[in-house]
Amino acid sequence: MIVSANDVKTKGVTFLGKLLKNADELIINVRGKNKYVVLDIERYQAFRQQELDLAHLLTMREIEEGRYKTQTAKEHAEELMNAL
Repeated sequence: MIVSANDVKTKGVTFLGKLLKNADELIINVRGKNKYVVLDIERYQAFRQQELDLAHLLTMREIEEGRYKTQTAKEHAEELMNAL
């Protein structure tokens, strides 16, 4: 469901809560462009957990494929500084 930023501004958070009872997510439209997404906290936490699970899975795959390196904290810091 798409709502305007003006509706959010004038009607407040209670307005968002009422809309979320009938929709999984709300898209806030600012000056004709979709700019923000509002989710209830349970849905956000589920998305976040999936994101973390995927990052873990991809990291484990890279380790299994040998695509990593071992270095000291000092070496890593120097590498980061050189990249800047």
